[in-house]
Amino acid sequence: MQTILVINSKGGSGKTTLATNLASFYASKKVRTAIADYDPQGSSLHWLKARPASMNNIHGANAAPAKGNVALHSRQGFVPLETEVLIIDAPAGASGLLLKELVRKASHIIIPVAPSAIDIRATADFIKDLFLVGGAHTSKAKIAVVANRVRMRSSNNYAALERFLTSLKLPFLTSISDSDNYLQAVEQGLGVFEMDDSATASERQELMPIVKWLEGQFPNRFGIRAEDKIASLESSKKWAAYRAS
Repeated sequence: MQTILVINSKGGSGKTTLATNLASFYASKKVRTAIADYDPQGSSLHWLKARPASMNNIHGANAAPAKGNVALHSRQGFVPLETEVLIIDAPAGASGLLLKELVRKASHIIIPVAPSAIDIRATADFIKDLFLVGGAHTSKAKIAVVANRVRMRSSNNYAALERFLTSLKLPFLTSISDSDNYLQAVEQGLGVFEMDDSATASERQELMPIVKWLEGQFPNRFGIRAEDKIASLESSKKWAAYRAS
């Protein structure tokens, strides 16, 4: 099972938007998909409740702690054994034992960052905790960052965010806009890949580098590093199945 952890200790970074759109992408390709929602607000689970019965099923697991940081294996939130892709929507402020357990379970970790000075500082601190406290330095999980909730790419805030993300020794995959289409999708229990093609073409294009990275390709617009082992996306059996569906 591929386990994708969407996490940032800073609230408001757009974790749920990213998690639900990834889940809906896989579900739209008939991949058995589940979301484990660790946020006490249950935003991903509310999204699932709004999901039309006619759409491909996504299993929802309520993994929010009753109180404190409780280890992942002790939580209640059943995930079917046949699940092929599990998306973990992490809560803001994840730390300590919870952070360690989330990192241990993940095959891929995606860190969304919003374009503000506060978000950049908070994310810098979080990435330190991810490696020093969460154990990411010994984990086999692949880690990448994305710019999220971007309004104007010409703004000073976005320029500062892009400099920060490119300075990290992590793949910087894509910039995701603060588009109304994402809001409309959430309200309908959908993802942009399940909405009208012509209306959401831009949003789909924004998200595809993440999907490609999850399949083994390194779509870094700043150049492919020699140390990154790249599997051909087009030759991937799973990707071939996506293309054929």
